[in-house]
Amino acid sequence: MRAVVQRVSSASVTVDDQIVGQIKGGMLVLLGVGAADTDADAVYLAEKIAGLRVFEDGDGKMNRSLQDVDGQLLVVSQFTLFGDCRKGRRPSFIEAARPEKAETLYEIFVSEVQGQGIGVETGRFQTHMDVQLVNDGPVTLILDSRKSF
Repeated sequence: MRAVVQRVSSASVTVDDQIVGQIKGGMLVLLGVGAADTDADAVYLAEKIAGLRVFEDGDGKMNRSLQDVDGQLLVVSQFTLFGDCRKGRRPSFIEAARPEKAETLYEIFVSEVQGQGIGVETGRFQTHMDVQLVNDGPVTLILDSRKSF
């Protein structure tokens, strides 16, 4: 699984002109599921992101997690994170998981984060979404569960 994680002061996702997910502060996660990913990837990434210390402490150092700051998570599925642009000009998505598998692992990820007491909002799987955010910092990180094992 791949995730682009952005520390935000606010973020929302809209489908058909209706807000379907919105947070005031925390992290926006764009989450891509690969064809080779398993439940273990979803659990690993959920735990990693929930514990990331990217929020400032009293000394101005990034030393606090979502749990420490009572932050929320907005999770948006994004299969294009597995787009391979090495050949030609059109990305290949062969490494992305099929929608059925991707949705299952996406839901496992969301459930794992919720299980750690973090408020989670989501986009709507397999729809066209408009995402708005105010990147705080800016702080943006890229995580890949396959580079951890």
